[in-house]
Amino acid sequence: MIRVLLVHDACLVRSVLAEWLRGEPGLRVDETPWRGARGRVRAIRPDVCAADLESSGSHGVPPLADLRPAEPGAHQPRLVVLAGANRPGLLKRAAEAGALGYVDKEGAPERLVRAIRRVAEGERFIDNSLGFGFLKAAEIPLTRRELSVLELAAGGASVAEIAGRLHLSHGTVRNYMAAITRKTGARNRVDAIRISQGEGWL
Repeated sequence: MIRVLLVHDACLVRSVLAEWLRGEPGLRVDETPWRGARGRVRAIRPDVCAADLESSGSHGVPPLADLRPAEPGAHQPRLVVLAGANRPGLLKRAAEAGALGYVDKEGAPERLVRAIRRVAEGERFIDNSLGFGFLKAAEIPLTRRELSVLELAAGGASVAEIAGRLHLSHGTVRNYMAAITRKTGARNRVDAIRISQGEGWL
C-alpha cells in the first residue's frame, strides 16, 4: 500500500483528484492545502507527496521545504510535482528540493498514477512534454538565493522584510537585488520582476 498525500490549494480540484486516486488499487490517499502540508507530513508520514506547484497560494512560491523538511530525523517523503513547461522557475525549484516525479498538468490523470507508483519505488518519472521547461530552467541566470529574494520582492516584501525572512543583512539583500537587476538586464527592481515573471522564472 502506497500512502499518498495530495497537496493542492483549490478545494474542489483537490477533492475530485483525491477521490479519483482512491479508486486506484494499492493507494491510500490523504489530502491537504499547502498551509496544512507540514503538519500532515508529520502526522501521516506519507510515502509520496503529490503537489501542485502552481497552487501554493504564496505568490507562486511553493514551500517545498514543508513537504521535505531538512531537520535531522524528519520524515522525507518522495516528491511528485504537478507543473507546466511554461514555469521553468518552479521546475528548477522542485529539482533543487529533490523531486523525483514531474507530471505535466495538461496531461492525462493516469500519468499522475504512473508517476506515484514509479516514485514510490525510488525511480524518476518525467513527462516528455516538460522537457522544454527543463531546458529553460537550465538557462535561468539567477541563483537559488537570488530567485528567493526576487520572489519575495515580487510579493511586495520590503528590503527589511526580505532580510528578516531569509536571515540576511539589509546590505546583502541590496547586493542581491543589484545582481538580479544586472543579470536580467533590467532597469530597476520592478523591471527585474516583470522580466522574470514574463520568462516564467517566478
